[in-house]
Amino acid sequence: MDRGACVNLHGKGRKERTVPLWAGTAKQIRRWLHQINPDPDQWLFPNRAGGQMTRSGVTDRLKLAATGASIRCPQLKTRSITPHIVRHATAMHMLQAGVDVTLIALWLGHESTATTHMYIEADLAMKQRALNSIQAPQFKQHRFCPPKDILAFLDGL
Repeated sequence: MDRGACVNLHGKGRKERTVPLWAGTAKQIRRWLHQINPDPDQWLFPNRAGGQMTRSGVTDRLKLAATGASIRCPQLKTRSITPHIVRHATAMHMLQAGVDVTLIALWLGHESTATTHMYIEADLAMKQRALNSIQAPQFKQHRFCPPKDILAFLDGL
C-alpha cells in the first residue's frame, strides 16, 4: 500500500490479477485496514464471519451504496446498479479516455481482446469524434445528361 499501490483480485473462473490503485483509493484502503484485521492474508472486504465475500455479497453491498447515493442523485433510484454495470462503465471510461483496447482487456482480465470488443460498445460521442477525425469525401454533384443517341433510341420505342 506504499508508492505504486496495487491490489490482487480473485475473479470469476478463479482468475487472479493485480491492478494498480489511484493514490486516493490507496489512502481510503489504508484507513479501512485500521478498522479490520490488518493481517496481509485477510480479505480486504470480508463477510460477517471474516471470510471471503461472495459475489452476491458484493452485489448486496453495491445496492446499499447505490441506495445511499440516490439521495444525492435521484435518477439512480430507477437504475439497476450491478457489479457488471460498474465494470462496463469503467471499461467505457477507459476507452473514452483513449486507453488502448488491449490494455483494457488486460485490466478486465480477458484472455482475448475479442472478448473485450464484444464487451465494449462505442458511444455516440466516440463515433462522432471518429467521424470528425477523417475528411468528408469531396465530389462535385452534377445532373446526369444522357447522350442524344440514347434519347433518340428511347423516343423510337
